Amino acid sequence: MGAKVFDLEERTAQFGENIIEFCKSLEKNEINKELVCQLLKAGTSVGANYNEADGSITKRDFKHKISISRKESKESAFWLRMIAKANPERAAECAILRQEAKELTLIFSAILNKPKRARQDEGSI
Repeated sequence: MGAKVFDLEERTAQFGENIIEFCKSLEKNEINKELVCQLLKAGTSVGANYNEADGSITKRDFKHKISISRKESKESAFWLRMIAKANPERAAECAILRQEAKELTLIFSAILNKPKRARQDEGSI
């Protein structure tokens, strides 16, 4: 058996697709209308900004786009919390999506902190 390949591009795209499907399945009402709009923007921006980061030419642009992906994944978790409050019967689904948003946030944080750690390690030698 081969090792599982870690593909952040695919993972962020799948997250966005899952957000789209979830939003489509929610009851159409005034509260959900606003919440869904916010979640769709944030949830699909995670992967879009990751793709831009992956294609960036400079380290500065890469870090900027990754930081936006992190911000959008944190925001997605927030909107999912609000949707769970507005739709308690869907709280379990929100929890699963929130967990993925939190994991993506941690991954982007680790990517952003990696150069800082490397500099610290070099300084301690």
